[in-house]
Amino acid sequence: VVQLLSSEELETEDERLVYESAMNWINYDLNKRHCYLPEMLQTVRLALLPAIYLMENVATEELITKHRKSKDIVEEAIRCKLKILQNDGVVTSLCARPRKTGHALFLLGGQTFMCDKLYLVDQKAKEIIPKADIPSPRKEFSACAIGCKVYITGGRGSENGVSKDVWVYDTLHEEWSKAAPMLVARFGHGSAELKHCLYVVGGHTAATGCLPASPSVSLKQVEQYDPVTNKWTMVAPLREGVSNAAVVSAKLKLFAFGGTSVSHDKLPKVQCYDL
Repeated sequence: VVQLLSSEELETEDERLVYESAMNWINYDLNKRHCYLPEMLQTVRLALLPAIYLMENVATEELITKHRKSKDIVEEAIRCKLKILQNDGVVTSLCARPRKTGHALFLLGGQTFMCDKLYLVDQKAKEIIPKADIPSPRKEFSACAIGCKVYITGGRGSENGVSKDVWVYDTLHEEWSKAAPMLVARFGHGSAELKHCLYVVGGHTAATGCLPASPSVSLKQVEQYDPVTNKWTMVAPLREGVSNAAVVSAKLKLFAFGGTSVSHDKLPKVQCYDL
């Protein structure tokens, strides 16, 4: 098990899976295996865990707090995590070394026509492979990947109505499920992942009383979705409402590049949300 979990060939985008596998192995026969806890913890890239998970789940785990060597391993990982979060120099510890990940490219959606198709671009075979259809055809939605799942938010659905719906594609099981709806129906928005949460930014909603939906002014509202709690929360709004902006996260910040302003002009600005 140690050889498997510590292998440089092990691929994962969520180190929690490795930690939980190690702990499940220990707990399966606790009396005989508890002595291997430090060795098992060293197979986990603990500093790659989400900070909250590391502090609230790992650092408080009773098996770890009662074992001096295990506790030291976790405390060292916390120090590495803080250096990473504070951008305080290069962290070379094994507990912070990134895992290999297998990446995939998906094609879906569009702006002109309703679409329910999802395709996988197989770079090795050099072909495009159809996958499970989106359950509800739509256009002008936004898509974002978190781990092994793809989240599509909002868009225009049936009869051109603006949607709050959130659909989730599980790339491992190749199936769709529905998540909690957004707080504001929107289309032409952007989305990005930041600290394991999904953010949707700007876009349009429906102008009041208009059917089929016609665009409102560009939105300022920004929403955060937590996949763990399946809940949406409003966060600080954009300084200027914008639609069709390019949205990306980097270094614990969310950036919205350009887009169309509330006056329907092209916006030559970059807006930044700092956690």
